[in-house]
Formats: sequence, structure tokens, C-alpha cells
Amino acid sequence: MEVIEILNHYIDKTQNLINVEFRLVGDDEDMVREDFIEYSFFEEFGYDDKKDFGMFETLLEEEDDWDDEYDYIDNEDNLISFLNEYYVVYPKKIPKPEFK
Repeated sequence: MEVIEILNHYIDKTQNLINVEFRLVGDDEDMVREDFIEYSFFEEFGYDDKKDFGMFETLLEEEDDWDDEYDYIDNEDNLISFLNEYYVVYPKKIPKPEFK
């Protein structure tokens, strides 16, 4: 079991969830796995580097009236590493493949 490709992902800020679509090593091209993971796991596994930087930037930034309720993880390699670690710790949470 190894995540090799991220097809789509976003962070739902209102629900504090990561929605991710991905493929594992043995998955066919027409298969996709989708999971909803609490963002706190991403933080607990040490992949949230946004909290370390920009402490003062948030104070200086003006509020954007068009602020989106979704965010994205900038480094997909970090997301793949996180998913691989997460599913090693929680192997029963690996979603079943779906055809798309």
C-alpha cells in the first residue's frame, strides 16, 4: 500500500477536514479513492508548517471579503508522505477504490 498520485484535494475550513482523491500503487487508471481526514491528524503527524511561519503576516493582512472556505496544501509531496504514514498507522481507514 503506497499512495502514488494525488488527483484532487482541498481543506474544508468550516469542517476542518482534508478531502483527498488519490491512487495507490496497484490501482487502475479508472479507479480512485476518496477520503475525508480531520486536519488535526495532518498537524499531529508534523506536516502543518503554516503554523510555524507567518505569525506576524496574519496581523498585517487585511481581511478579504471574498475569502474562500477552502484551502489547499501547497506541497503535494508532503500530502503523499502524510497519507502514507496515516494509512500505516490506521490501515483499516484506507478507502475502497471506486470507478470513475
